[in-house]
Amino acid sequence: MIGTLVNTAAVIIGGLLGLALKKRMPDRVTTIYFQAIGLFTLAIGASMAVSMEKILIVVSSLALGSLIGEWCDIERGVEKLSDYLKVRFKIGSEKFSEGLVTSFLLFCVGSMTILGTIQEGTGGSPDLLFTKSTMDFFSAILLASAMGVGVLFSSVPLFIFQATITIIARYAANFFTDDIILGLTNVGGILLIGLGINILGIKKLRIMNMLPSLVIVILFIWLFK
Repeated sequence: MIGTLVNTAAVIIGGLLGLALKKRMPDRVTTIYFQAIGLFTLAIGASMAVSMEKILIVVSSLALGSLIGEWCDIERGVEKLSDYLKVRFKIGSEKFSEGLVTSFLLFCVGSMTILGTIQEGTGGSPDLLFTKSTMDFFSAILLASAMGVGVLFSSVPLFIFQATITIIARYAANFFTDDIILGLTNVGGILLIGLGINILGIKKLRIMNMLPSLVIVILFIWLFK
């Protein structure tokens, strides 16, 4: 699991550097920088969604996953957890939950994440995760400098997510077919586009309530393969 450990460390170190940079930035620079991060998130999301093949499954997954998330009100739960962490660790960041969720999706939802963890879980080289760690390191610097400490906290769900897939891959690597990886990437890309819209302040979308779509798309592709 060395690849996931290195990836987690890269996000933490990059996040710390980004926080140090944030303190040196005047408000007007922070504003334009934040807008650049929003456009960056939109671009990454679009690149992940453009390869969509199973359109009906992706749309159905988003619809059903959003209904489940809205019923559970995941966003409200995350906000409560965010408020607790802010008090517990004396965090003053207004963008804490947004930074955490944006970073988690950027770092964890993509073909490189799935392929890298499967490769390492089946006894292969962690080189792909090392490459991803380098990319995530620089992304963490940019995100933390714009969104604050929530990016740093995203290292926790990142580690849990990648470690879980690595362990599953040791026993069921064949489950993660190319179609499942593509479906996850497509749905994740659409969610990132939504996050980009939130970051730019165009409209407030409840992206966290849509997160169950990532699980639903796996189930649908597995059932209807």
